Amino acid sequence: MIRISLDLMGGDFGPQVVIPGAAKALERHPDITFVMYGLKEQCEPVLNQFPKVKEKSVFHDCELAVRMDEKPSQALRRGRYVSTMWRSIEAVKTKEADVAVSAGNTGALMAMAKFCLRTMANIERPAIAAIWPTLKGESIVLDVGATIGADSQQLMDFALMGGAMARALFDVERPTIGLLNVGVEEIKGQEEVREAGRLLREANLDSLEYFGFVEGNDLGKGTVDVVVTEGFSGNIALKAAEGTARQIGEYLRAAMSRTLLARIGYLFAKGAFDMLREKMDPSRVNGGVFLGLNGVVIKSHGGANADGIAAAIEVGYDMAKNGLNQKIENDLQKYHAKRQPPIGPEAA
Repeated sequence: MIRISLDLMGGDFGPQVVIPGAAKALERHPDITFVMYGLKEQCEPVLNQFPKVKEKSVFHDCELAVRMDEKPSQALRRGRYVSTMWRSIEAVKTKEADVAVSAGNTGALMAMAKFCLRTMANIERPAIAAIWPTLKGESIVLDVGATIGADSQQLMDFALMGGAMARALFDVERPTIGLLNVGVEEIKGQEEVREAGRLLREANLDSLEYFGFVEGNDLGKGTVDVVVTEGFSGNIALKAAEGTARQIGEYLRAAMSRTLLARIGYLFAKGAFDMLREKMDPSRVNGGVFLGLNGVVIKSHGGANADGIAAAIEVGYDMAKNGLNQKIENDLQKYHAKRQPPIGPEAA
């Protein structure tokens, strides 16, 4: 059984969306059990509408919920130990759950996750990894907003963590890694990025294959399995891609309803348009993974619908089932063991 800890109050719609999303995930993965944290008076009426979910869940009534507009520092002071968000993360720390899922305030969730779970050994800062739809399938992009800026060693750590996630999610033995840059030539880009490229080349790890620099247009092409960048540019890329998908969707809707002939043509091509809509639906790839912590936390879009919540839960399910954190720890140990100078008579 995979135990999922759920913050029922997170996101724009709270339990009215999170619980139906849990029901959808349970239909596809009957081996899930839930540990739920919410405000009883708001959650219980919704939970009673889904008897199968209720049967597979343990519900905990909490004192308060973190607001979506709350500053991380304020949320940490006010909600530590008592909020639905904190307690859902704490369930991972106490081994009551394998993974925590929340659609709540991103900054507050990261602050609480770092404070409660702490970062792994040899990791200076965690990252948020997003699953990115591409022409070839899916890839992973990190960091998409956990922190702003990163030095070369931190980018190297992101590559190791992203590679481990790719092996857990995509079942590839040696995922390809690319560093997001303003050009593919080795002389281009910031010094930190060029230095990270050198570290990746020289590491010569058997757990990943360094491809080189990639540009923004490579994100959609699926040039590599994992794209590594720092949180500022990663978050802009993510929001730009989501906005472009919605923009194209609006263009298509407007074009298809403009004339009678266009509406007739839409009827004939409805199957193709439905497939396109599904490909462009952000809820299909919902669920950012917090990497580098002593426990797995999944961040759902705040405005996600039930399908989006189900997708985020399923990302957490895959990460727990495939031993994400163990893969990251193994890769970090191998990398840092290579960096250590030899000890003993041989070193003399």
